[in-house]
Amino acid sequence: MSGYKALEGLKVLDFTKVLAGPSSCALLADFGADVIKVEVPGKGDDSRTYGPLVNGESVYYMNVNRGKRGITLDLKSEKGREIFLKLVQWADVFVESNRPGTMDKLGYDVLSKVNPRLIYGSISGFGATGPYAMRPGYDIIAQAMGGMMSITGQQGDPPTRSGNALGDVLAGMNMVIGILLALEARERSGRGQRVDISLTDSIIASLEQAWQRYFVLGKVPTRHGNSYDAVAPYDSFEAKDGYAVIGCGNQRLFEILCRDLLKKPELIDDPRFATNILRVENNLALKDIIEEWTRTETVADITDRCLAAGIAAGPILDVTQISKDEHFTKARTMWSDVEHPVSGTVRLNNTPIKLSESGGEIRSAGPLLGQHNEEVLTELGYTAEEIARFKADGVL
Repeated sequence: MSGYKALEGLKVLDFTKVLAGPSSCALLADFGADVIKVEVPGKGDDSRTYGPLVNGESVYYMNVNRGKRGITLDLKSEKGREIFLKLVQWADVFVESNRPGTMDKLGYDVLSKVNPRLIYGSISGFGATGPYAMRPGYDIIAQAMGGMMSITGQQGDPPTRSGNALGDVLAGMNMVIGILLALEARERSGRGQRVDISLTDSIIASLEQAWQRYFVLGKVPTRHGNSYDAVAPYDSFEAKDGYAVIGCGNQRLFEILCRDLLKKPELIDDPRFATNILRVENNLALKDIIEEWTRTETVADITDRCLAAGIAAGPILDVTQISKDEHFTKARTMWSDVEHPVSGTVRLNNTPIKLSESGGEIRSAGPLLGQHNEEVLTELGYTAEEIARFKADGVL
């Protein structure tokens, strides 16, 4: 890498909490943006109470607020609002994650007059418009109302939430995309704009081909385990010592599987499996046949034999196995050890985005509550006496 970061010089004001908003701003910080996180004095982000804790400090919080400077500010006070507006003048980007209406007094219409070049990002459960706009929204609500839970789980089981906060993660990534698009547009227009991201919209968009199957075929997607409505075989299969996943994305790979691994070339012309669409329709019958083979092999042997034949396959890994795998730990550097002033060395998630010339890195763990109050306010032009008075008055 060249040593410079892709977003060096970008100034971001982070007024978000918990996961979706903080993760978006953390990704910007990874690539060099100067991100200042603003929190409520004495309380801070709700996620400061989320486990795991090390020496009383939340590593959950540290991870999604990595690389940021942190200040506290009481926006209900006159001086707090004055400082906030100075920060808005300083910023290129402002991101908030309140329910629509909460920020009306300091919303886009107001702040865009203070700084016409400001990119104003809003993340909420259902977006800034529509009948559901004022509803509170967490990830589980987005997964429920966005359709994810209706298609996740084994056949016959209750609707199931994905094992992570997928709606938050997707919304955070969509916010980054929206901010970068708005910054590019600002190069042409000279003006900022609002970026409106919804957790539920993000989930709905992620269902991809489920919508086309419904709109074209009138079929409502259902829960059917690890198989895929678009391709077969594309599933998990029982082995002697666990489960392996195999994916045949085209006819050629299916024929290789039948001929070279299953030793059943007659399946290629079987009227149930002759085309991909037929294989999807008869997936359970095909899975039974494949498992006659996989149950006689170990996961490692299945993986090795499929890969040697050019077929995508792999084991189902848990976090312990992934964290010890050299591909992810060394080659892809998916985690970094970072020093925290209270908790010591903590391991945080690295960015999955790899750039050859201006890559990202974690510069610090999430800040202590109000850690950079003096530093940031001094940069804004306040004197040491003024800052001391702000502290005494509860502004900070």
